Amino acid sequence: MSPPKETVVAALIVLGALFVFLGSVGLARLPDFLTRLHGPTKATTIGVGAILLASAIFFSGSESTAVSLHELAILLFLFITAPITAHLLAKAVLHRQVRRDDLTDGGTPTADDADAAERQVAQPSSPRGPDGGRERANDEAGQQDR
Repeated sequence: MSPPKETVVAALIVLGALFVFLGSVGLARLPDFLTRLHGPTKATTIGVGAILLASAIFFSGSESTAVSLHELAILLFLFITAPITAHLLAKAVLHRQVRRDDLTDGGTPTADDADAAERQVAQPSSPRGPDGGRERANDEAGQQDR
């Protein structure tokens, strides 16, 4: 392999390792679930992509194969699935309407808190008027009752 090609492969591996490391640190150090989601989806995806691109360049140099398609297929699959997975996870958290305080390590609810929250959700709210409380569902008073 030629020295410029080795330099490109080495640079991509170092860059990829740096991005994977930063994504892992972000996953471990960020305060709540929604911000932790950015570590693996942004930095780690780019880091693994750079390492796979380095592998594709390295193994494409032989005379038997012109282009290494295995790494490119993995790279394509990774770049398609990682953002979709992160989007669905974030959407699920927002759908559950979990408060940010409950997602931090300091405010992690215990099993008793989770049981109390389930009992509160299971109890129907009392109607506040002829509309049964549906009209005020998005204002502050409606949010406190949930």
